[in-house]
Amino acid sequence: MPEAASAPALRAVIGDSEFDRDTAVTRRAPGVYDTSLSAGWTIINAVNGGYLLAVLGRALADALPHPDPFTVSAHYLTASRPGPAVVRTEVVRTGRTLSTGQASLFQQDEDGTEVERIRVLASYGDLDALPDDVRTTAEPPALPPLEQCFGAEDGPAPVEGSSAIADRLMLKLDPATLGWALGAPSGKGEMRAWFGLADGRDADPLSLLLAVDALPPTAFELGLKGWVPTVELTVHVRCRPAPGPLRVSITTRNLAGGFLEEDAEVWDGADRLVAQSRQLARVRLG
Repeated sequence: MPEAASAPALRAVIGDSEFDRDTAVTRRAPGVYDTSLSAGWTIINAVNGGYLLAVLGRALADALPHPDPFTVSAHYLTASRPGPAVVRTEVVRTGRTLSTGQASLFQQDEDGTEVERIRVLASYGDLDALPDDVRTTAEPPALPPLEQCFGAEDGPAPVEGSSAIADRLMLKLDPATLGWALGAPSGKGEMRAWFGLADGRDADPLSLLLAVDALPPTAFELGLKGWVPTVELTVHVRCRPAPGPLRVSITTRNLAGGFLEEDAEVWDGADRLVAQSRQLARVRLG
């Protein structure tokens, strides 16, 4: 379907970090946004699912009257690749405290056919308007100090092009969840790490959509290898994170039929649970 040829450009993204530039979208027409998926956020040749969620999340933040993602549910239909893409949004409902919209990202195949890569349904609100009352039994993960954890730069040189996203992140893994990297996986479905962006940009609600999907998969600590593609991912953003590195904890309790779940919690430096997620992912057995 042909789109309108011109429309006002989307308002400038916040700051000038690599994450902001690479998730930028330009409004082509009402509800239609052009973007270019960066090769810098790939694992092997696949674009990271959390990065994709942030791209669609930015488009929805412009399309909806509320600024912040509260809950975002995504179904990953086909693998995205670096290069041009189009995001189409639709406002489903607007209210005083929440607005709901949906968005899909499309790319063209080699034969020119447009293919839908990911479809999202999301509700947005204003995190700054939430009350301060917190009642929780959740506790921050017990991570060693950042300087006692390990990143990609601390291990053997990676295979060129194998994980470009590692250069975009400040990711320091808990040694207790690094057995897989030493050839001795623990057998527990756990992964924990300190998380930030490599250029020092502080976290915000959009980067939380990336944080829940940025760690190595828990399947590695279960003794499995290879790509673990996301089938569905739901993220709940609970509050605006304080400046500084985040702590991310991911667990898997059940692997069956070639699929596993990953439950993630993201904590900020003020010991607040700022985001939660659950995803269903597919694993290669044998």
